Amino acid sequence: MSSSFSLLQKDERVWRLAHGRTLTLGPRAVIMGILNVTPDSFSDGGQFATVEHALRQAERMEAEGAAIVDIGGESTRPGATPVSAAQEQDRVLPVIEALARSGGVLLSVDTYRAETARLAVEAGAHIVNDVWGLHKDGALAEVAASTGAGLVIMHTGREREKLVDPIEDQFTFLNHSLKIAAKTGISDDRITLDPGFGFAKNADENIDLIAYFFRLHELGYPLLVGTSRKRFLGEITGREPLDRDVGTAATSVALRLAGAAIFRVHDVAVNADALKVADAILGRQT
Repeated sequence: MSSSFSLLQKDERVWRLAHGRTLTLGPRAVIMGILNVTPDSFSDGGQFATVEHALRQAERMEAEGAAIVDIGGESTRPGATPVSAAQEQDRVLPVIEALARSGGVLLSVDTYRAETARLAVEAGAHIVNDVWGLHKDGALAEVAASTGAGLVIMHTGREREKLVDPIEDQFTFLNHSLKIAAKTGISDDRITLDPGFGFAKNADENIDLIAYFFRLHELGYPLLVGTSRKRFLGEITGREPLDRDVGTAATSVALRLAGAAIFRVHDVAVNADALKVADAILGRQT
């Protein structure tokens, strides 16, 4: 890796979020713990579907090193049964309200629906994580702008024809998303980009994204990655979802060394240790 890439991980960026909160990105890896309050998510469906169990898991992830907890009320796995906005809100809002009362860990809502995003921020969420990259619900960008929430814009290949080159497809999709954000008045310091590992991408495309991840810095925004327990890791290792945390940690290290800032993971403890090693390596680079 050239020295020019090593500087990218160390550059300090302040991510501005809702409710006056901020998060410093760059000098150290930041972990976003995944909290699925759903019955059918691909690796942990049903485990945290009650408020009590969700709160206990959020507390555990924070203790293990998560700076953000990302709360989702609808499974995004291929073939998942869609839920209504009301169902999604019934699942996520009580958890967000309860966690917000503690005033500690940052809260993210994993939704593509504008109304869910608005209610979640009102309930105490600081970040809106849109897996459709502002392409699904046109009003979501307006909610992000009006609430001042931090915004994760994710790339997806679903419901459209992708370009053959996975990196060029990233630029095409995400640049369109950024135009939507700019038109709505979302400031650059509220945006983080996510290349969307596993979302309508085969194993080769996911591996290419890791190998050429450094190119995504050309977009000019902090980068969040979510490889955790994804199918392509199972194809590489032969392991089932719950046994893919070591493989996930390997990708976390590779992507940290290539400049990723935030890591969305199921197993916080394993990835926290792996990322401390990556940061120690980066700390020796000049």
